[in-house]
Amino acid sequence: MNGDDQCHDSDSPSAAATSRTVNAAIRDPRPDTNKMATPSVRRRDEPTPTACTMTPAVVHHRTGAPRTRERRDSMHNTAPVTDPVVRVRTHRLAFFSAVISLVAVFAAVGSTIPLFNVYRAENGFTNAEISITVVAYSVATLATLLFLGRLSGHLGRRPVSIASLILLLLGCLLLLDVHDIGILIAGRVMMGLGAGLASSSLTSYIVDAAPPKPAWLTSVASSQTVMLGLAVGAVASGALVQYAPWPRDLIYLVVIGLLLLSVALIAVSPETATAMPGAWRSLRPRVGLPARVRRLLPVAAAVFLATWAAGAFYQAFVPALVEDQLHTRSTLVLGVTFAAYMGPSVLGAPLGGRFTSARAQRVGMIGFLAGMIGVITAIGTGTLVLFIAATVVAGASQGIAISAATRGLLHGSILADRAPIFSVIYLLSYSGATIPALIAGQLTHIFSLPEISLAYGALALVSTLFTVLGARNPQLSAIADSRDVQ
Repeated sequence: MNGDDQCHDSDSPSAAATSRTVNAAIRDPRPDTNKMATPSVRRRDEPTPTACTMTPAVVHHRTGAPRTRERRDSMHNTAPVTDPVVRVRTHRLAFFSAVISLVAVFAAVGSTIPLFNVYRAENGFTNAEISITVVAYSVATLATLLFLGRLSGHLGRRPVSIASLILLLLGCLLLLDVHDIGILIAGRVMMGLGAGLASSSLTSYIVDAAPPKPAWLTSVASSQTVMLGLAVGAVASGALVQYAPWPRDLIYLVVIGLLLLSVALIAVSPETATAMPGAWRSLRPRVGLPARVRRLLPVAAAVFLATWAAGAFYQAFVPALVEDQLHTRSTLVLGVTFAAYMGPSVLGAPLGGRFTSARAQRVGMIGFLAGMIGVITAIGTGTLVLFIAATVVAGASQGIAISAATRGLLHGSILADRAPIFSVIYLLSYSGATIPALIAGQLTHIFSLPEISLAYGALALVSTLFTVLGARNPQLSAIADSRDVQ
């Protein structure tokens, strides 16, 4: 694997929850104790692991050659910056620009969700067709992360970041004229490509340019910005659709303006990564797990599949459920409901960090199951308040479970391990988002949405039981592996 290659995640609603434990997990090879779970922030002269959400992420630097302050100082465009004051100011601009841009990217992604009911009512789109748009977005994001996720380490952060913003702009322009399902799918595909590319390049840009103090700023800005963007986009879209003129178009015009501002900010910001050869070679994805953590994979797969399936459920089917079963056509309420699942997941790493990874996975999945039971009960009784409360519980709990599962897989990893590990996480997570949504979408011709929600509840139940019975800590897995070798 190329040393500077980078592999990063994007949008899943659940994905960002994984990122908050990456720094601690990959830099501390000690046994998985309660203390180890607290995320740490890199020094500016260390290699920079990070992750993003529904994206995980990791940034790779040249193997054996950690980025030094002198190298960082030479990365202002093509000329070195010798004045420390100038360097600090330019990197502050880059940091601010990257954060604003990442918020804009995922605000664009979240802005479409409240409009699904408008498209259903005015264009006659079916639940099956809406589910296809969610699947198309997830597949596009996954493909971009796997094949293009390391490109900014070779071409530079700025050009790849600007390319990602342009893809989002094209997606929004397409969605200004949705008159058949093909245009909606095409727009969401463009958004998926842009979000996947932005998840790698912009998050790396944030980490590169982040100031050394406060120490927590890097991990917070690189991980929680995605969820902030999704929540802001969904709530703003719901409010504008319900209360402002041009309900089908205004939110996209606002987002287009924000994306254009982001392009301008990135264009005037300094580059933080030197161009290097190997761009074509970086397009080949690497997938694999070190032998020491392979026994953790079945439980981690159960966690990723169930939680990401629920994230896709909230995108594809909850808009119709809110209107039909919870008896409200308020797009603002729909946006708040989606944000209620996205937002609380940022609490996952801080809460789960109090436990070992195995216990955190058990606690998280039990809470997730309780939340899903509450959601299904609310659908059956038509109780909106219960639905939102249960959504908050499910969102926070899945954040705990995902961050703990990721922490376990990254335990003791070295630089060369991380891109293949995250590729495995991407494949499992987006498989959970796409396959159940694709099947459920086709089953809507036969079963009602409340019955479909029962199937998602059953998946949560099976995954929770499997996790409770099978979760293990990484050091125990390593001991068992060593016994097998002997």
